[in-house]
Amino acid sequence: MTEKELFLDALKNRVLLFDGAMGTEIQKFSPKPEDFPNNQDGFNDGLVISHPDWIKQIHRSYLDAGSDCIETNSFGSNKIKLDEYGFGAQTVEFNKKIAQLASEVCAEYHDKPRFVIGSMGPTGFLPSSNDPDLGQKPLEEIRGAFELQSEGLILGGVDALLIETSQDILEVKLAIEGCHNAMKKTGKKIPIIANTTLDQYGKMLLGTNIQAAYTTVSDMGIDVFGLNCSTGPIEMIPSVRWLDEQDQHKLLVVPNAGMPENQGGQAVYKMTPEKMGETLGDFLTRFKKVRIIGGCCGTSPKHISELRKVIDERAQSV
Repeated sequence: MTEKELFLDALKNRVLLFDGAMGTEIQKFSPKPEDFPNNQDGFNDGLVISHPDWIKQIHRSYLDAGSDCIETNSFGSNKIKLDEYGFGAQTVEFNKKIAQLASEVCAEYHDKPRFVIGSMGPTGFLPSSNDPDLGQKPLEEIRGAFELQSEGLILGGVDALLIETSQDILEVKLAIEGCHNAMKKTGKKIPIIANTTLDQYGKMLLGTNIQAAYTTVSDMGIDVFGLNCSTGPIEMIPSVRWLDEQDQHKLLVVPNAGMPENQGGQAVYKMTPEKMGETLGDFLTRFKKVRIIGGCCGTSPKHISELRKVIDERAQSV
């Protein structure tokens, strides 16, 4: 059996395609409270225990659409978040189980290398802020929460760690440190992707601009820097243009399916697969450091299938 291509080697050779949204795909199963562990409605990561078949089906839908990489269903599985659901003491094993499930699905595919990306979302706290509630969590606790999560993901066999949908650049730093600590503990080094989430004006939630965010973490041993969530691709253009001019890192761009529109109290995303494919295809032409594209909120396997076409057509024309 030939040895699997390494994630960073693949990134050098071609543009890689990530998957799309997880939460909206879960909603298509019309889950009820009893579908979640201990009837904890909305505990999506817990479906690895109560409905692993659902998560496998979602992973397969994106791989069938052409994704090179699938993200683990662990967005809210840092220890601080898992404590809210009574699973904090099991953080390492919980994340290991989630990563193994994604790896099992990838192993079903033999047409080309498929990669498992360990998703690490925010804790819900804002350590840079002076908020009396959100800004008071000890930094060691936040770092430790990510360290335990990344340890589990590494033990479960992920090909890279993804710090995503980040609202506070200090939390990103703590997450990166947690990843490095987990790698020392497990004796396994894997790539780190550090994402920030910007509003339509190019700022993180606490006002950090892309230049400050990139400068803060670019020398921390990360391998890819990226933008995901919050806006559609068009709003990301000024930030991606600046990032493309920097020398250090390859870039990830994983936008929503357009800006969210409020309809009856719910966020609705209206960018079609075709429009998203056209826009991100333009990114690949204009910005040479963009090496990963994919979809965040509001995107489906149809969006990913369209992005697959764009990448393949571009590769054939080169």
